[in-house]
Amino acid sequence: MTSFEYHVTTRQIKGVNWTGLYTLIAKEVGRFVNVYSQTIIAPMITTLLFYAVFALAFGGIARQIGDVNYMEFLAPGLIMMTMVQNAFANTSSSMIIAKVQGNIVDILMPPLSPMEFYLGFMVGGVLRGLAVGVATALIIALVVGLSVHNLFYILAFAVLGTMMLSSLGLAGGIWSEKFDHIAAVTNFVVTPLTFLSGTFYSVEQLPPFWANLAHYNPFFYMIDGFRAGFIGHADGSVMIGLAVLVAANIALSVLCLRMIKTGYKIKS
Repeated sequence: MTSFEYHVTTRQIKGVNWTGLYTLIAKEVGRFVNVYSQTIIAPMITTLLFYAVFALAFGGIARQIGDVNYMEFLAPGLIMMTMVQNAFANTSSSMIIAKVQGNIVDILMPPLSPMEFYLGFMVGGVLRGLAVGVATALIIALVVGLSVHNLFYILAFAVLGTMMLSSLGLAGGIWSEKFDHIAAVTNFVVTPLTFLSGTFYSVEQLPPFWANLAHYNPFFYMIDGFRAGFIGHADGSVMIGLAVLVAANIALSVLCLRMIKTGYKIKS
């Protein structure tokens, strides 16, 4: 009787699995593009409603922040706020839905390294945030106008800010076991830090204690630096802001990579 011995080998891919990475990014982008009315148009309209309320109900048209008209001051903060919130929503919802529905295995089975896994989700979140930001900025520019003072600041803080919130959303999605958990991260971390970052006001107007405390909030730096690209004025140091966001992104990427590599709450 002849016996046969079967050897099962794991597929080895040298270097970067570009096909797998591209497929994962395309999957993440396709998620929000297929429902663009909810993921792009709806946030854009919400931001415009914020803008209209502050302009009409709160007398924003007649107000000044230093030498800058309040509505000109407000617009960049609202654009950045909606960008980072959507970047967070894309990665967090994608991960928690995959876990709850049980199809996370479809992402874990392909030969993707932890870095490729992380980049696939993170890039998808960044692209959604930037798409919402560009759409919102174009509408505001058409309606009331937007000036550009420093394009590098605008692009740098837009990318670093959406990267930070995409990574935070991915970490939150991996940690969460149900939708209530990720909602808690949104309600008790993302929303408070966003609203307390100078989105609607200048931190220079705050009492000294709160003004100093704001400088420990990384959300303040991404709002402040992004706004400086439009109006040419920052409440804090733009260079320190860039350093803070780079450091925050490094820390969050290390956290995400560690969670993915160990299979924390995704390989059980």
